[in-house]
Amino acid sequence: MERRQLMSGTAAAIAATALPTVATSSAAASGPAPDAAARRVHIVLFDGVEELDFSAPLQVLDIARKTGTPLEITLVRVDGPGTVTASCGTKVEVAAGWAPRAADLLIVPGGGATNPNRPGVAVEIERGVIPAALRAARRRGLTMASVCTGALLLGAAGLVRGRPCTTHHLSHARLAEQGGEVLAGPGHGAPGPRVVDDGDLITSAGVTSGLELGLWLLQRHYGTAVSQRVEMVLEYERRGLVHQARA
Repeated sequence: MERRQLMSGTAAAIAATALPTVATSSAAASGPAPDAAARRVHIVLFDGVEELDFSAPLQVLDIARKTGTPLEITLVRVDGPGTVTASCGTKVEVAAGWAPRAADLLIVPGGGATNPNRPGVAVEIERGVIPAALRAARRRGLTMASVCTGALLLGAAGLVRGRPCTTHHLSHARLAEQGGEVLAGPGHGAPGPRVVDDGDLITSAGVTSGLELGLWLLQRHYGTAVSQRVEMVLEYERRGLVHQARA
């Protein structure tokens, strides 16, 4: 109980200081209007994707959707509808093809970033299809987000150059090589922010940070009350920091 009260007090203090636009907005306090247009979220899947990388934000956002938050969530595949085999062997039927102009937010998960001989990020970077599709999709009004090594796919598309960002700590050096301004912790091996929000580019750290990404997206677009409600349903307490580079 004491830990929960401390966490709640800390979150309130951060919201009041670091996120004034969230804390002072009437929409943030009351949630979205009943007739608010649904925010369209596309989650990009590919062979070798890490299950938790895509399922964590999917679960967070879908709980919000089921409790009245105006969201449309679609799993998509750049190569068109088909079956994706994820990192642990889970097979996912993806019914939708690539349609970024029908999205307000693209979420790119990671997985398989270090082994070029197995399906995953490394293979997709070499193949070049997903990076090219992401590069072509960039436009005003579209936000791109990543979980874990999904940031490397954004980097291969040239979308992180000169931008504050993060990824799994074991891939920080590679993301920096792609031109990203990687936000690491204050000392060797120290964790950096769990989420880095640079406006139309939002990146998150390793694997489980997809939960923080989903909860931050809810807070950013629909207010603290919505994100805290989902947090309670999940029985999960947010970890780490959100670095907001742009208000």
